[in-house]
Amino acid sequence: MRFAWLMALRYLRSRNKPAALRLVTLLAVVGVAAGVATLVVALSMNTGFTNTIQDRLLGVTAHVNIQRPDSEGIEDYRQLAETLSHTPGVRAVAPAIYLTVLLSSAGRARGIVLKGIDPALEAKRNEALQRIVSGRADFAADPDGFAGIVVGKILSDDLGLKVGDYITLMSPVGRLTPFGLVPRTARFRIAGIFDSGFYDYDANWGFVTLPAAQNMAGVGDVANVLEFRIADADRAAQMAALLAKQAGPGYMATTWMDENGALFRALRLEKLVTAIFIGLITFVAGLNILVVLAMTVSDRGRDIAVLMAMGAKRRQISRLFVLLGLALGGIGTATGLAAGYLFAWTAGTYRLIPLDPQIYSVPFVPFQPNVSDALWIAGAALLISVASTLVPARAAARMRPVEILRYE
Repeated sequence: MRFAWLMALRYLRSRNKPAALRLVTLLAVVGVAAGVATLVVALSMNTGFTNTIQDRLLGVTAHVNIQRPDSEGIEDYRQLAETLSHTPGVRAVAPAIYLTVLLSSAGRARGIVLKGIDPALEAKRNEALQRIVSGRADFAADPDGFAGIVVGKILSDDLGLKVGDYITLMSPVGRLTPFGLVPRTARFRIAGIFDSGFYDYDANWGFVTLPAAQNMAGVGDVANVLEFRIADADRAAQMAALLAKQAGPGYMATTWMDENGALFRALRLEKLVTAIFIGLITFVAGLNILVVLAMTVSDRGRDIAVLMAMGAKRRQISRLFVLLGLALGGIGTATGLAAGYLFAWTAGTYRLIPLDPQIYSVPFVPFQPNVSDALWIAGAALLISVASTLVPARAAARMRPVEILRYE
């Protein structure tokens, strides 16, 4: 073992240090551990929120949308969907119509987003229809001629809706009658209730068949949009450009990142700000290491002079204090990583921290620690620890043993 490492380890194990120095050393290690653990927990929480919201969002929305912004809809949507479905990387494609309607039942009403779908195609790509918690996704008309509608769980709870209940939908797109423009209305039967886990959809969405939505919108056999699910959601931008080119002039493609860009930019900015401000805790802990080593230089000045008189080189003395700081930072970093990841794993696995889904879109705090965060957190903590040793190490290496030992 090298001289510097040997002396650093012997000093760390020594019991002959002053009580004040032992206390400050302990506080420095605890400070580094606390900073690292806090940073691990905060970044795990941010990563968990980002991944959870993204996964749930992609479960109920399309990766790529193709539409004609300057027309009333896509008339040849079946042929176009069939043509574009053979594009490499496309997993599923389905036509849809969106409109905002007023849902009323038993004297209560709420505005919702009504989506007209092809049930056979939509079931392959929309996880909301795969998470039916009551009833089933049966859109066929009942014996009385009322078609089925599937609504979100939160919407059904708020309005007291159950499977088999009847509701009225009113569209702002009216029809002209001898009495003027009259809103379009239609009665539907609650066929199923879904629970996607995403608050906005569970509280504000309903699904009907494409012909029913076309009737509510007052249009013919057209679709507002063709929705695509692709093999790699991260390549949505490239696939959107390819699909728009294949669709031809007049078509525009948008991606899930375009429609939710503000949300994910806010989450990325939040992660950066969190890392900076909580990282200051580790920086302050690094200053504690500087204090510890400065006190050590002052307390052990005679021992350092003896070592130099016996032949220890100045660079060895300097390296000794760098290794001391690295050891203290390493112990604190390892302890902080272990504590942070243990807490994040426990809280994420057992969902220990509940949330209001109306505010945060998820019912609990999701923690998702990852290895890449651990690597850069550990690297930053150790770098701060080593940087804190430079001033004390330089001061120790500049000591003059003759002046210190002159009166010994």
